[in-house]
Amino acid sequence: MRLAVFADVHANIYALQSVLKDIEKRHVDKIICAGDLVGYAPFPNEVIELIQSMDIPTVMGNYDDGVGFHRIQCGCDYKDEHARMLGEKSILWTKKNTTEANKEFLRSLPKEIWFKAGGYRCLVVHGSPRRLNEYLYEDTPEDYLKALLEEFNVDVLICGHTHKPYHRRIQGRHVINVGSVGRPKHGDPQAVYALVEITGEVKVIFYKVDYDYDKTAKAIEESELPDELAEVIRWGRE
Repeated sequence: MRLAVFADVHANIYALQSVLKDIEKRHVDKIICAGDLVGYAPFPNEVIELIQSMDIPTVMGNYDDGVGFHRIQCGCDYKDEHARMLGEKSILWTKKNTTEANKEFLRSLPKEIWFKAGGYRCLVVHGSPRRLNEYLYEDTPEDYLKALLEEFNVDVLICGHTHKPYHRRIQGRHVINVGSVGRPKHGDPQAVYALVEITGEVKVIFYKVDYDYDKTAKAIEESELPDELAEVIRWGRE
């Protein structure tokens, strides 16, 4: 199976359109989104409606949960009070500007997608199998990841949420973080997604896709969202 997986679009329609166009060239068998369609950028409805029009299976992210269920916070791990303030302004704006029909769609999203491929039990979640807002970082201790994989009896765990891509092999099992399409934190502004090939073995290629990120940044600045959110888009880091 050739599987394209992306996550953390965060209402960045221009990044999503470019990634989907790039995926078209890869001749994949399936596309899956690992959550967080909305938040931080001003196109939540456009992103949701594009995902719906293409019938892309999508798991619920913490931001999808926060907006769909009208929560006060999105469940993010903010580094300081200023970051918390920006996050709260973002979720407030997004709740106000996402249609009720699209909020209903966000509420309908599953928290996990299971499938089998190449003899592997595969699971797609947003954060982790335990919580949709748990961060599995590239430096999460191996013992913790091993216990997590064993607890849920999964061979290939695919997630997002950290906005940083990686592939870790743990005693014949795999943890793959697909990074972020719309709000990358890997150090450059390009969108990123993963092509996961699952046959007798598991191979992962991360593709970076250039797009007009300044167009998204300017759209943020022209909206009532905090201007500082545009700088993350321009630099690919907080």
